[in-house]
Amino acid sequence: MDYTGVIIEESLKDASILKKVKVLDTRIEPVTEADKTPWLKIWTLHTVEIPEDQAESYAEEVRQALKIDHTAWYADFKNDTTHYIIFPQKIFKIDRTRAEEYQEASDYGISLGIPYYQVDFSQSIIK
Repeated sequence: MDYTGVIIEESLKDASILKKVKVLDTRIEPVTEADKTPWLKIWTLHTVEIPEDQAESYAEEVRQALKIDHTAWYADFKNDTTHYIIFPQKIFKIDRTRAEEYQEASDYGISLGIPYYQVDFSQSIIK
């Protein structure tokens, strides 16, 4: 089963990795104060589809492409059973039925300075 997720173009050192997957939708949104990225006025959100057999390798490519600059960035994609949450220095491959795995990823993101509401993955848990 293929994966879908969102990658913020401004989070990438090299946006050419977006050409390796199918882009389903692109939205440009204003950045708000709550987003805690005052150096940006807008961000470009690409909804992407990743073939199941490429998920592991693409997660690693995204990890390497994420910027380490003003703030911590992450990207994620999921299917019905598995959720990849990708930070510049760590990839979480989460079983979507395991809340404790999501908590570990959330805690990690918060430790990097990402606002809690951006790493609250509780809505992704399958009960």
